[in-house]
Amino acid sequence: MRPLLCRALVCVALTCYFVGAASSQTVEQFYAGRQLRFILGHPAGGDYDLGGRLLSRYFSRHIPGHPTIVLQTMPAAASVVATNYLYSHAPRDGSVVGSISRNIPSQAILGQGNLEADPRRFFWLGAASLPSRVCLSSRDSGVFSVADIFRRDFVVGGSGAGSSLSIVPTTLNRVLGAKFRLVEGYLGPPDAWLAMERGEIQGVCASINQFASRAEDIRSGRVRILFRAEETPLAAFPDVPSIYDYASTDRQRDLLRFIFSSVEFGRPYVLPPDTPPDRALALRGAFEATLRDPDLIAEARASRIDMTPRPAAELVSLLDRLYATPRETLDAVAKIVPAGRD
Repeated sequence: MRPLLCRALVCVALTCYFVGAASSQTVEQFYAGRQLRFILGHPAGGDYDLGGRLLSRYFSRHIPGHPTIVLQTMPAAASVVATNYLYSHAPRDGSVVGSISRNIPSQAILGQGNLEADPRRFFWLGAASLPSRVCLSSRDSGVFSVADIFRRDFVVGGSGAGSSLSIVPTTLNRVLGAKFRLVEGYLGPPDAWLAMERGEIQGVCASINQFASRAEDIRSGRVRILFRAEETPLAAFPDVPSIYDYASTDRQRDLLRFIFSSVEFGRPYVLPPDTPPDRALALRGAFEATLRDPDLIAEARASRIDMTPRPAAELVSLLDRLYATPRETLDAVAKIVPAGRD
């Protein structure tokens, strides 16, 4: 038995040595010559994917040791598959970063069945973009102000019950008593815009960034921005009113804040739970530096990709507020908002 005991003790000693050696590595030593896997949780060509690929081109230059970035897409179930992988299966050594949906926090709080993650256990690097949502009307619609959406039917395009096109009209109908009439079946904001130009519908609700190429139509008055769906003013259109100005009770405001909170998460990036703190903090610093990189900013501007920085501290604070939402508010939200929003 003595030789077996000796071999066992040697194995334990070697294991302790290698674990200790790994933990004594500096951040730069860990990342030098290593691959950093970048998990993208959405299909190719969308704003999450394009923003993630742009970020990945500049991220390594700001990480100590400058690892090689390797992209991997996991687009199933609106990033739920990617989120579950990051939470339960991804390495926890700082070698994996993930781009997940801005809707994951609210879906987790509402208890979406296929979502395994507790977002509070992720290490949040921050987010890119602040995709403020607006509702627009055509000049021929007869809808010229927010007050009009409460007085008459307003026909807008949708792309499914949980889609970004449909969620604002649906919520405002059910919470504030607006009179949006949704025509479903459009592929997305560009398709709905063309339908508005053809006169099939009178307006469309979506992220204002989706209409960057249509700025002249807005400036000329052919299309009017009726309101924004956030409390934060629009930098480019500071006079556009907030729909929150038309909420008459605290309960209405609480419902809107929870449902529309997803936009404030931008396009978030996280690390798996229990990532070593020194590597996690180094990656957070690199993330922030990347979004300040003049080359990234210039490419984002040329490509019309919103890379507005969203600090991790703000996202964590927002997450804490959402988890403090009273149960009765959550029950009401669950009746208004379909699961699986995009």
